[in-house]
Amino acid sequence: MSASPRVWFVTGTSSGLGKAILETVLASGEYIAATSRNAAGLSKLQEKYPKQLLPVELDLTNQEDVASALRHVVQHFGRIDVVVNNAGTVVFGEVEGIPLADARYLFEVQFWGPVFVMREPTTFKAIENLKIARIFRQQETGGYLFNISAPGGYRSNPVMSYYQASKFALEGFTQAFFKEMDPSWNIKGAIIQPGGFESEWRGSSATTIPIHPAYDTPTNPAALFRQIVAADYPYLGSPSRMAEVRLVWHTTSDSQLQAIFKLASEPRLPFRIQLGTDSLFLIQSQAQETIRDTVKWAHVALSTDKEDMDGEAYVDILKASPSFRTD
Repeated sequence: MSASPRVWFVTGTSSGLGKAILETVLASGEYIAATSRNAAGLSKLQEKYPKQLLPVELDLTNQEDVASALRHVVQHFGRIDVVVNNAGTVVFGEVEGIPLADARYLFEVQFWGPVFVMREPTTFKAIENLKIARIFRQQETGGYLFNISAPGGYRSNPVMSYYQASKFALEGFTQAFFKEMDPSWNIKGAIIQPGGFESEWRGSSATTIPIHPAYDTPTNPAALFRQIVAADYPYLGSPSRMAEVRLVWHTTSDSQLQAIFKLASEPRLPFRIQLGTDSLFLIQSQAQETIRDTVKWAHVALSTDKEDMDGEAYVDILKASPSFRTD
């Protein structure tokens, strides 16, 4: 990445983590195209940072709108260095109680929205009146991509099924995306899994469907989890600290060097990064449970191999595939 101020493209900047990222980037002296469904909400910040901030009104569910927004950003700033797919919402309700329209909308925003953004930065070639759109693959400096997921993209809880399914889909797509990137393109990034933090996620950004009658019993797991959500426990995480962490992970300016985590000195970022003690616990516990289950039930897996084939030799072939990381 260049040592000059970078250009960020961040979705969902009207509140919560997205807003914290926006404010952190502006305070650092870098440039940002900040998207939201209502760009007018960023007018005060634009007055304060007229050169650094480009508010962009964007409907992430519309592929043409996404492509147009990215063209606008490149025409305005000349490039994009960092993409943060952050926009999201949540619908609380049981699997059979959430209307399909609400379930589909979660996927439109939290899966297809990032997909539309990710496809464009790696496929743009030329834009009218510009010599070249130096977006990621065409840029000599490459770029960074951070997709905001959640612990729910790795393990699930009751009453959040479609939300978590969209995050599972995003993580799977993102993993395939990074594995397709040629190292010479210098496209880096990670899935970010924040724990709970102060935002509108559990408030105005959320939709709660009335409990399905079949689940409305004192011992039903869905009903019990609803009590946890309704209790409105204080969040552990700070969105501003999360934003600062994400900024310094790939900052190269001298003023930030002392704050760079050891992670930044590694040859490449890990695929998943947890933010918050709660997120770290949830991800680790799910990973450990999966390993325990695979060990306990390994005999079932091994019993389905063909008798005339060597399973271990076959696995050695899989290990040699470039898609497997060895570091």
